[in-house]
Amino acid sequence: MSVPRPHLGEPLALDLLNTRWIDAQGPRDLLTDITGLRQWLAENTLTGEASETMLHAVVIAREAILRTVRGESADELNGVLEHGRIRRTLTPDGPVAEPDVRQAEWLPAWLAADNLLDLLTATPDRIKQCAHPNCVLWFHDTSKNGARRWHSMATCGNRAKATRHYAKKTHPDE
Repeated sequence: MSVPRPHLGEPLALDLLNTRWIDAQGPRDLLTDITGLRQWLAENTLTGEASETMLHAVVIAREAILRTVRGESADELNGVLEHGRIRRTLTPDGPVAEPDVRQAEWLPAWLAADNLLDLLTATPDRIKQCAHPNCVLWFHDTSKNGARRWHSMATCGNRAKATRHYAKKTHPDE
């Protein structure tokens, strides 16, 4: 049985961060077992045999990505990236760049770390955490002016607007 996760569809690195969220039952973590790993792999059309080793690698990558986007340290991310590289070859159809990861169980973790590098190269200022104080989700801001604050206007953005509206009604002089 899959666990319904909020806010799917972000780039791979941010989607990996979003395997932790908070809902009415409290903090949730999809990556506590192989079933959750299988779900995350399927949601991101990643192949490979889910295993404890792969789960461990993906959780390491998640923590490394989190520390990197928070500006704490890139050392752990570089450690994940050490597990692979992009192999460039020339085929009859033209140049090809493919991931080359020594241990297959590290491929999803490495792909997520590599995706973060792409995001940091193209739009580092567009990697954002939802501004709602009770939300831990991340998003890639694709708005025209880059001023998006919420992972979803329908949930966190709406909650913030409702809170402001209630505060104005109950404390009009403030």
